[in-house]
Amino acid sequence: MDEHYDVVVVGGGNAALCAALAAQDAGAKVLVLERAPFEERGGNSTFTAGAMRFAYDGVDDILALVPDLSPEQIEKTDFGRYPASQFLDDLGRVTEYRTDPDLAEILVKRSFATLQWMRAKGVRFLPIYGRQAYLVDGKFTFWGGLTIEAMGGGPGLIDALTAAVQRAGCSIRYQSRATALVTERRRVVGVRYVKDDDEHIAMAGAVVLACGGFEANAEWRTRYLGPGWDLAKVRGSRFNTGDGIRMALDAGAMAWGNWSGAHAVGWDLHAPPFGDLSVGDAFQKHSYPLSVMINAHGRRFLDEGADFRNYTYAKYGREILAQPGQMAWQVFDAKIIPLLRDEYRIRRVTKVTGKSLPELASKLEGVDADQFLLTIEEYNAAVQQDVAFNPNVKDGRGTVGLAINKSNWANTVDTPPFEAYGVTCGVTFTFGGLRIDEQAQVIDTEGDPLKGLFAAGELVGGIFYFNYPGGTGLTNGSVFGRIAGDAAAASALKVQEAPASP
Repeated sequence: MDEHYDVVVVGGGNAALCAALAAQDAGAKVLVLERAPFEERGGNSTFTAGAMRFAYDGVDDILALVPDLSPEQIEKTDFGRYPASQFLDDLGRVTEYRTDPDLAEILVKRSFATLQWMRAKGVRFLPIYGRQAYLVDGKFTFWGGLTIEAMGGGPGLIDALTAAVQRAGCSIRYQSRATALVTERRRVVGVRYVKDDDEHIAMAGAVVLACGGFEANAEWRTRYLGPGWDLAKVRGSRFNTGDGIRMALDAGAMAWGNWSGAHAVGWDLHAPPFGDLSVGDAFQKHSYPLSVMINAHGRRFLDEGADFRNYTYAKYGREILAQPGQMAWQVFDAKIIPLLRDEYRIRRVTKVTGKSLPELASKLEGVDADQFLLTIEEYNAAVQQDVAFNPNVKDGRGTVGLAINKSNWANTVDTPPFEAYGVTCGVTFTFGGLRIDEQAQVIDTEGDPLKGLFAAGELVGGIFYFNYPGGTGLTNGSVFGRIAGDAAAASALKVQEAPASP
């Protein structure tokens, strides 16, 4: 028997739950279809560290989201400010100015209000002291425009949003895989889904697709991202196989955005093929701006210090994937080891140590040891040691005379003990997807709105190209999830109010 709802949301992550909350707020009866079982709910959002980039004007805006900061914390912290103009500049710069200007402006200008709305729904936020601020001269200074994360990281975010959705009265159905959209007279009117080996149909006035990209689909990765991408690890959910994109394209939606691009990072060399919730985001290895990174030939292959981590990490996974063996090693000495992020201290880590550089070289799996030692010797000689090192700013302490110079945070690798960490490519989410308008309504192949269909989150194309400013993905999902849910509810309720055709 068919079920009837005002709005059906496909997906169970941050974007989907924000859409469900917004639709319920607008008076709609809402069903959420989550493909994963309860234990693996939340899509890629659960696997994130929970950081959310937003525009803010100073400490008062931070206090609006984290009102319980103590006077001592405020005194010893420089939060700076991150105006909308800088957020837009960063988004434009890292995407080589291909980002859709209208969607980008909505994302940026609604970011702060959306986080305030989420807080009102029960999401709690904290400053990211552990990863985005170093203690220098007795003060924490935040860098890179990223200051706030959800309490409990990605799992905490999903727990809070799930609780809010349940309080609001939305229905959530787990292990329910959407398979097709139901259409009538060029309008989406429902979703076919499979649960417990039985097919069901949920009829609806509007549908919101928010079920992720195609990063967990090895065949699609190879088809669209290119050769070798079948060898990448998947950082997050095994369920993000492009179902929502496929259903929408089958219904006439327009493919849009950077289909050959993806968010991909340095990920532990021996991590499992898909994300592991017992480890979460800790397989990432993001202290590389302080490292010397070498490939199997024992050579450097990129500028580790080109920019703050959160402006380069999402594209450097592709660079690692292109190396021999799809791997690299991040090398540190005793001067830098105390500054490494917490993820370097987990038990499941590909790590070697040495009391000397030759000893370290002998342990680097798959690496030309002689060339590695020569590379380090040349690197050490090129470091501008007369420039002060400061990890809180782009300090200009680089190298000179190398084929690939390091721009910032260059330190000689000469103080034992030494540590090296093996990394490969971990793909987070894909950049290509569906085209939407400013109300998050999906656009069809004729360039017209596809009635009754809305989308948010990873499966929307046109926002990210080539690269990504850290923390923007969750904010993007929340902003457009809220917009999609509100617009879907308005569309559905309008259909209900329309007089029947004679």
